[in-house]
Amino acid sequence: MAVAVARPCNIEMNMDKAKLRENSGTPPPKLGRMQRLKRRLSQSFNRFVPKDNESTRRQGVEPNGASSPRKGNYRQLESSTSPETVTPSGVDAAKAKRLRNRRHSEAVLPNIVTTVAASLPGGRSSPSYMPRRRMSMSPDSPFGKLEAYQRLEMLGEGSYATVYRGVSNISNQIVALKEIRLNEEEGTPFTAIREASLLKGLRHANIVILHDIIHTKNNLTFVFEYVDTDLSKYMEHHLGGIHPHNVKLFLFQLIRGLAYCHARRILHRDLKPQNLLINQNGELKLADFGLARAKSVPSHTFSNEVVTLWYRPPDVLLGSTDYSTSLDMWGVGCIFAEMISGMPLFPGMKDTVDQLTKIWQLLGTPTEETWSGVSKLPEFQKYEFYQYTPSPLKTYVPQLIGSAGGVELLTELLQLLPRKRISAADAMKHKYFKGLGPEVLTLPPERSIFSIPSIQLRDGKKSLTPTPSSVTNGTSAI
Repeated sequence: MAVAVARPCNIEMNMDKAKLRENSGTPPPKLGRMQRLKRRLSQSFNRFVPKDNESTRRQGVEPNGASSPRKGNYRQLESSTSPETVTPSGVDAAKAKRLRNRRHSEAVLPNIVTTVAASLPGGRSSPSYMPRRRMSMSPDSPFGKLEAYQRLEMLGEGSYATVYRGVSNISNQIVALKEIRLNEEEGTPFTAIREASLLKGLRHANIVILHDIIHTKNNLTFVFEYVDTDLSKYMEHHLGGIHPHNVKLFLFQLIRGLAYCHARRILHRDLKPQNLLINQNGELKLADFGLARAKSVPSHTFSNEVVTLWYRPPDVLLGSTDYSTSLDMWGVGCIFAEMISGMPLFPGMKDTVDQLTKIWQLLGTPTEETWSGVSKLPEFQKYEFYQYTPSPLKTYVPQLIGSAGGVELLTELLQLLPRKRISAADAMKHKYFKGLGPEVLTLPPERSIFSIPSIQLRDGKKSLTPTPSSVTNGTSAI
């Protein structure tokens, strides 16, 4: 007697076929035995998976397909409808704003610290990186820990940071420790986040190296390469101006570092002698990127409250926010004149008007004929400036008269009209630097110009032969 046996697998397969025919209108291909078994197991498993939105959020994907804020190394920031971010009646709005800023810094900073640690020896960008070991990212790594460095004497103190000379317990190398005080309500200063995020991607012989970042509850410490002095202190020991040959070497290194930044659409925005470090080898390095901006240039969203007054260009002094790399090049011209003469070129002592007057006295007061659109700038409309006529630059910097192209380069840097100022890339090729040789234009970014044997510092009749150094050597030591 024959017995009929129910075959649920065939029933389910027939139902699947019917669905496919309804959707596509064409019969699906026949499935093998193993394929049918896999499909049944998959369908059984799906019945136990939660069908609400929580499962998709755990995977970093919102129900509508958008990426979740939890994805990556960022913490999820509460939305504007969260009870903690909405300011209730009677609560200070400034306190709520500080709370939002603190949450933002807490979300961004860990990602920057992780990226900097990954760029250290053994990190993800290192040739010796081994995924299984995770040297820089593991808890056993010495990087990112306060006990890895010993703090020595204080070098300087600012409004929100103190700089100490220190030593690395890992390599016994002298380092500079920039200790930034954290406020519980304000969170991490945005200038510190900006400086760290920019410096982690800049590896150049004429840009200071950021070795490590240490984040604790009360402080944020940046570990930089130690540099002996800065240009301001160097000029204090060379009253009356620096040796013309050394001026040429310092100026070329300054422009070389800026050209590297400008090629990556980064504006320094705070060029002054105090932010130009000089080591014992004569290498000049750009430092203090707290006001720097990484953005497409030109931009209409920049602030005009940048650059120390003496080195601020006239267009920014007049209230313009539509500036580009020309902002930095004006500062280069002011520093160039100060190095060669020993005196600041435009030492405004009072305010913006006094600073502009100093500039007009030398370069002449602009008009619509010499500077189209100047009368529409905010600060130009407020005051009636005296009409000065321009004077030759060589009368203010006679030390450049005997140099080939010195006065011409200074003139191209100190142009009132921003678009007429020479760029950093073109300035490196100026005839003023012809005596350095063509090899300086083909050096890799990480190599110092002092790696060329013919380039040496001079001090009167005494010739100083510095020891070449490179960014790669400095990085590997920390």
